[in-house]
Amino acid sequence: MTSSQRSSLMVALKWIDLIALILILAAAWSLESNLWRIKEVVFGAQPSDVIFFGLLLLSWNIGLSSLWLYRSKRLASWRIELSDAVKAASLCTLVLAALVPVAQWSSISRRWLFIFWALATTGLFILRLLKRVVLRQFRLRGRNLRRVVIVGTGARAQQMADLLTRHPELGYQLAGFIDNVKEPGLIGPLEQMAEILATNVIDEMIVALPIKTFYQEISNIIRIAEDQGVTVRVHSELFDLRLARAVAEQLEEIPVLSLYTGPPVNWRLTIKRLIDLVGATALLILLAPLMVVIALLIKLTSPGPIFFIQERIGYNKRRFLMFKFRTMVADAEQRQAELEQFNEAQGPVFKIKHDPRITRFGAFLRKTSLDELPQLFNVLLGDLSLVGPRPLPVRDFERFNEFWFNRRFSVKPGITCIWQISGRSQTTFDEWIQQDLAYIDNWSLALDLKILFKTLPAVLRGTGAM
Repeated sequence: MTSSQRSSLMVALKWIDLIALILILAAAWSLESNLWRIKEVVFGAQPSDVIFFGLLLLSWNIGLSSLWLYRSKRLASWRIELSDAVKAASLCTLVLAALVPVAQWSSISRRWLFIFWALATTGLFILRLLKRVVLRQFRLRGRNLRRVVIVGTGARAQQMADLLTRHPELGYQLAGFIDNVKEPGLIGPLEQMAEILATNVIDEMIVALPIKTFYQEISNIIRIAEDQGVTVRVHSELFDLRLARAVAEQLEEIPVLSLYTGPPVNWRLTIKRLIDLVGATALLILLAPLMVVIALLIKLTSPGPIFFIQERIGYNKRRFLMFKFRTMVADAEQRQAELEQFNEAQGPVFKIKHDPRITRFGAFLRKTSLDELPQLFNVLLGDLSLVGPRPLPVRDFERFNEFWFNRRFSVKPGITCIWQISGRSQTTFDEWIQQDLAYIDNWSLALDLKILFKTLPAVLRGTGAM
């Protein structure tokens, strides 16, 4: 696709977006009131309304362009498209809300603005998905291709070449390799980089040289590509990563490569936090009568406070106070030292099957996991999540003898996790840690929901008591 064709496509996409937004305006009006209201707005419009409407469309056009909504997205995922649609719809809604009092459009209410935002987000996202489908078909038919040259001929370079060959829908046409090593497909040595770029049709360059060995050469290559306006992509596997995932990000004006060992901070974690807040609030309201009864029974059956408050290790080893219903005698922590010799658990944790400090009612609370209910307050405070590795006491943490155990602290701890639904009483400490790490490595919202749905049956069986 030539530059003029790309420019025409961008203009067409802008017009499609504006037409879609006008239709969404009409749809929002029809949902807010009815169709005759649209006729009244259109045929009863004053010249000033027409001017403001034109300014609205112009501001939308400028706003959408400023968000880079029309840049090439052939390497972007649908999640990026959704994020762009949300940003674009939010900007258009804010502009519209700002013009409402100026233009005195009394027919536009807050409810109407929300309806418009929801429809605009959905509409712009669907348009981008359709654009991806259409462009994919063009690329599969040999249109809208970008010629790319790969710098290097080693394993990384061959990996990139194989990927481009196996995925023609990405729309890349391999022009060849540039390297000082003679291999099939070589179009020239590194010393002739400037001449090669100047005399060939090259849209993009992928640098697949070892950074440590060719740092100065790569720096020169990028400078040459910058001078000639060629897009450069650098193979991001700079290090031999075993667990971390590399994500290119921007820290203000500085580009950085972030290596995540836990879930990256994105919209999924926002939804997880929303589920925590809604779920904890709903459960506290629903279970409030039961919690009052439990509190009264604790007070009546054994002397001491209702709640057991203990310092635990949380996210990235931050300490916090965790709440539980008291299930032991009041001086249980002071008596633990004399019971250490009877510890039956492997590893740094402490556990006695028939712990003499547990009260009769406390044994029932532990068996049914009802002692954990106050931790819903910790969820509201942000110390815990509904799902996550169980927070450990300071005593257990200080006895860790392997550094790799600490990776379990790279996510927020939770009330329940894989350990609870897999029968914790039969789980060794090492298996417990491995399950926590498996949760971190495979985390998703679907996994959280699966664990939540399986927790209640595990608790009822008595195998998931926490």
